[in-house]
Amino acid sequence: MANRILIVDDAAFMRMMIKDILTKNGYEVVGEADNGAKAIEKYKELNPDLVIMDITMPEVDGIQAVKEIKKINSDAKIVMCSAMGQQAMVIESIQAGAKDFIVKPFQADRVIEAVKKVLG
Repeated sequence: MANRILIVDDAAFMRMMIKDILTKNGYEVVGEADNGAKAIEKYKELNPDLVIMDITMPEVDGIQAVKEIKKINSDAKIVMCSAMGQQAMVIESIQAGAKDFIVKPFQADRVIEAVKKVLG
């Protein structure tokens, strides 16, 4: 069975890019969300194997969403996405429970490497 992944980013084209990389590599994208609040709802609804989450989003940011998802499932696997120069936020998201991070602009091989590493 393909690993089920939830993509969270406020930019539709970023979600599309990640989805394209994942589906081409045999992963199943089960849902998308454009902010942290929706990510938490979608996580409860879909129970994905992995969440790829942007850090900077409206309403609820990625770090807060990671904390909430970890409350729902302490074993949740989350990979953060960040723009260059967000080191402090990346560190904070890892402390909140994220397993890895990828930097924008995405390189397909790095996305897949992070996904494989986190999913084991």
